[in-house]
Parts: sequence; C-alpha cells; structure tokens
Amino acid sequence: QLSDRGCWSTWPAFASGQSVLQNHKPCYISKERKPSNKQALLTIPKPRYLEQLESYLRKELQALDLTTKNSQELKLQPYREIFEFFIDNFKTYKPLLSAIKNEYEVTLAHQKERIRALEPLEATVTTVSEEYTQQILALQENERDEISMLKQEKQHLLKFIENMKEEKSSLEIQVERLKKSLAEEYLRYLNEHHARKLLLADMNEMHNEQLGLTLHQVQDVKSEDVVKLTLALKIARQDLTKAQVELNRMIADYGDVVPRRDFESLEKKYSVLLQEMKNQHKDFDQLHKEYDMLLEIHRETAEERDKAFLELQEVRRSCTPRPNWAKCSEVIPGGADRWSSLAEGKTSDQLVDVLLEEIGTGVLKERDVFFGYGKGDDIPVYLRYEGEVKNKKLSKRDVVAILKDVWREKIALEQQMGKRSSLPEFFLCYLQKKYGDAAAMEWSYTIYENMRIYQSNHVMSSFYNILTGKVGEEQYHGQNQLISNLQKELAACDSSSTGSLTSEQFRQEAKCCPLSSACMALREAFPLKRNDSIQDLVDAGRYKLDSAEDLINYRALFSEDEEGNAEPFVEILRNQYVNEKQEYLRELRSQLGDVIEVNADDLKTAFCAIDPDIDDQTLDIYIGLAYQVGKEQTDQDVLPVETALERLMAGDVRRVGPSPKEES
Repeated sequence: QLSDRGCWSTWPAFASGQSVLQNHKPCYISKERKPSNKQALLTIPKPRYLEQLESYLRKELQALDLTTKNSQELKLQPYREIFEFFIDNFKTYKPLLSAIKNEYEVTLAHQKERIRALEPLEATVTTVSEEYTQQILALQENERDEISMLKQEKQHLLKFIENMKEEKSSLEIQVERLKKSLAEEYLRYLNEHHARKLLLADMNEMHNEQLGLTLHQVQDVKSEDVVKLTLALKIARQDLTKAQVELNRMIADYGDVVPRRDFESLEKKYSVLLQEMKNQHKDFDQLHKEYDMLLEIHRETAEERDKAFLELQEVRRSCTPRPNWAKCSEVIPGGADRWSSLAEGKTSDQLVDVLLEEIGTGVLKERDVFFGYGKGDDIPVYLRYEGEVKNKKLSKRDVVAILKDVWREKIALEQQMGKRSSLPEFFLCYLQKKYGDAAAMEWSYTIYENMRIYQSNHVMSSFYNILTGKVGEEQYHGQNQLISNLQKELAACDSSSTGSLTSEQFRQEAKCCPLSSACMALREAFPLKRNDSIQDLVDAGRYKLDSAEDLINYRALFSEDEEGNAEPFVEILRNQYVNEKQEYLRELRSQLGDVIEVNADDLKTAFCAIDPDIDDQTLDIYIGLAYQVGKEQTDQDVLPVETALERLMAGDVRRVGPSPKEES
C-alpha cells in the first residue's frame, strides 16, 4: 500500500502491534512532519497484505521441526517463499528484487559447495595432524634418549680429564722431587771433593815433617861421612823434587776424580733416573696429546650434536611419513606374492622405480597409438614422425630379443666394414630392413617406449642410454669384453671341458692376496681388483655350487633368461665395473684439485699421476673422450672439469695399472 505522497507506507515505524522486522527503519519520513505526525501514525492500522504474510510466516515456522540437523535450511524456506510472494505482488520492482534474490541464492549455493568441498579436507587435516603429532612425540622421545646418552658420555669424559689432570700434577711433583734429590747428591759430592783436597794438603804437610825428622836423625849419626851424607842429601832432594812434581801432577790430573766404584754406582743411578724422567716426559706428552684429542673429540661431538639438532628441527618441519609399500600388492597384478618377489631387498627409491614400471606397463598395454614427436632436427632419426603411430604391444621378452638381434647385426656389420657406425641410424635402418619403411616407425616407437619404462632390465636400459647419448657405446663393448675374458680364463681352468669346476679348482690360494682363499681365474682375469671385490665374485660363484658333487657350473654363471635378466654373478661384475670407474674418476678429480677448468696437458698429468702405467694410446683415447675432438685440437682447448668428468663417465674408462697408494 502507498501513502498519499506516493511513497511506501511508513506504518512499520510507529504502528502498534507485532512486527516481523524489529529494527526496520522507514523508507522515507519528512523531517518537518516527523514530530507532529508521530501520534497520528500510531492509529494507522496494519496493512492487510502484511498481516497475511506475517500470519503465513508464523504458521510455516510453527509447522517446522527445528530439532533436525538442517533446521536452518528448513527455517530459511518460509522466508524465501514470503520474499517470492512479495516480489510477485510488486510488479514495478520485481526485476530488481528478483535479481537481488537470485544473487543471494547463487551466493548461498556457492558457499554450500565450498563447505561441502572443505568437509573432507577437515577430516584429512585432522588425520594428518594426529599422525604428525605422533611422529613429533616419537622424535622427541628419541632425542631425549640421545641427549641423555650424550650427557653421560660428557660426564665420563670430564671425569677422565680430571683424572688426567691429577696424574699430570702427580708426575710434576715427582719430577720436582727428583730434581731436588739430584741437587742434594751434587752438593754432597762437591763437599767430598773439597774434603779430598784438604786431606791431600794434610798428607803433604805430614810428609814434609817426616822428611825433616829423617834429616835430623842423619845429622846425629857420627859415623857417617860428610861427603857421603851430602851426596845422599842431594839425591834425596832430587828424589823429593821429582816426587813433589809427580804428586803435584797427579793432584792436578786426578784432583776431581772419584773412585770408579762410586762413579759407576752414580752413573747407573743417574741412568735410571734419566730413563725414568724420559719415560715420564713421554707419558706426559702422550697424556697431553690424548687430552688435546679428547678436547677435539668433545668439540666435534658438540658440533655434531648441534648439527643433529638442526637436522632434527628441519626433519620436524619437512618430514614425510614413510609409505606403506604393502598397499601396492592390492593393485599390482599377481597380488602379494608377486609384489613380495619384486620388492625383496630393494630400497624405497628402487621400489618407486618398480612401481613406476608396473604402472607404465599397464598404461602402455592400454594405449593403442602413440603421438609422433615431429620431424625437427632436434628429434632423433628413429622418432621423426608426425601423426599417430600404432602401438605393437610387444612383451618384454620380444623387445629383449629384438635388441639382442640389433647388437648382433651391428657388430657383424662393423667387423665387415672395419669402422663403427651410429647406433640411432643403424637402429632405424634395421627396423626398415626387417619390417619395411611403413611399419618401421611403429616398431621404433613401441620399442622406445618399452625401453624408457623398463629401466631395471639391463639389456633395455643399456640400449636406451646408448641410443639417447647418455652413455657411450664403448662402455657396452668394454663390459662385454670383461665378461668374455673371464669366460676364457674359467674355460682354461676347465681341462676336461665339462663346463664345471670343482670348488678346489674354482677356489685357490692366491700368492699376492692376503685373503684366506680367492679365485685364481678371477685374479688372472682382473689383476687390479681389490681382495674384497674378488671375494664378492667368489661368493656369487658359489651360488651355483652343487653341494652333492662339489661342482660349480661356471657356464651357468653367465646365462640369461628370456627377458635378459642375468645371474647375480654378472650383475655384481657390472656393478663393480661402474664403482671402479667412479672411484677412478674421483681420484682424478682429487688430483686436479680445486680448479674449475682444465686443459689437455693438465688432464694428462693428472692421469699419469693416479695411473703411472697408462700408455700413450690409452691416454689419447681418454683425452679424446673428455674433449670430444681430434688429437691435434686438444692442446688449445680449455674445458670445465665437471664436463670432462661427465664425458669420461659416459665412456669406457678404467685403470690400466695399480694405484700408487696401493703399491706404497
């Protein structure tokens, strides 16, 4: 209802009775008429339509059950209907009010969707929070035990240091006591020396007195001749002079001499004291070194403790719960038995590779076509194709058989031509020759995708790495040559050509090896291998030992199944090849020092330093691998050290002679 001035009714502002909107303000009230008309407006009755709407609202609200979970949505529905009645009765404002209502409805729907989407996240957040809380408590418990252990060790070290200090003080007191005793002995011998001098003087005086008495007695002898007495006196005086000179000489020469018995006793005592003092000095120096070492260990322990604490804090911030790999058995074909055989003895990283292979295998079987990579120059020749390529859906066994046939054909062609060809180009030519130009790309893409997925298979992974340029072809031929040489050595030990060796033939005492036993054939084939590497190969060879006849089928050690999987003996041999190359290149990097770039001469010098027996031809081959240029161009080139090491790692690089460290 409208007022006389054409505005909305102002009744709800002052009219008596119950109002739905308690705090509603009138749309328009004139300031000059507000005080005067207030009493008049109180007498205006409530509009009938408003009463109908309020009555309907009360009736609907009373009929609702507000105890349910969605009571608020049920309560909103009567208000929504009242608002729709209101919009329908006011035609002029219907578009605007409808737009307002729709916008509110859209906003409410959007908020409901967001709430519905966030409800699972709330449960996930709660679960993750509980898991991290448990992990934090476990880490705190472990840290508490470790800190307790470190404190006990610290107390033990402090007690040990205190004992060392006490022992040092005791030794210093003993040294002072010995010095004092030595000074007293020296003073006593000095007094004895002075006493001897006084005794000699008294003896001379007594001798002179006795000589005077003798002369006096001679004068008293009347029967003696004066001349004779004079001559005797003269001779006696000469003898006295000689005796006095001799006595003075002996006093001068032997005045400071002590008796040999006393001298030897003192010398022996002095030697004992000197030896004790030296031992005490050595013990003191040893204790001082041990004390310094303990201080250094304590400092390092403190640093390790601080580092471990920082790592613990970092782990607390970024730790990830360890995955439950047993869940994979539910989705892997073959169930728990097959997953157990696949996961046996593998790390988490290797398990991820296995899982990716299984997932990739399933995806590869489901794909009917591949999409070509294009025909650009950066695309390998065996993948240059536009459009869809049919998936041949080959098995692992079929792919391995094709790759082995490719290697046989390529090696035969190279032996016939006398030079090495490019593997990517030969691979494409092989497929075109065998399957035709039209189907070559189908086979190429199918084989390529299988090789990319099955990286745990040695035949596929090695072919893929060489085909994509990650590894040089020389490495493949180098490993095969090592295996071939070992087969020849074992065959040479097999005089009866039965394909088997007794454990005594396979396992012999090596003259140059400190191990209790080693394989003579292995030592002949690999003279530069360490003893532990030889022992690992011997242990792997005993895997094929027939306990009943005590025979080792050495030919079976080099066999492969239909999918190209080799025996553990060959796998260990290949792993040792890679590890020895890595160790060789680490020594080369250490020899080069902290330089960033290196030229050919410095690289040659480093090779000769770590491998003195290397010949010029092999050295030129290694330099050519590092610089990937001809011999005449390497003298002026400078190459980053890391780039050179990466190129050498991709090629067939191995030690020629024994290491200088091992020889020393």
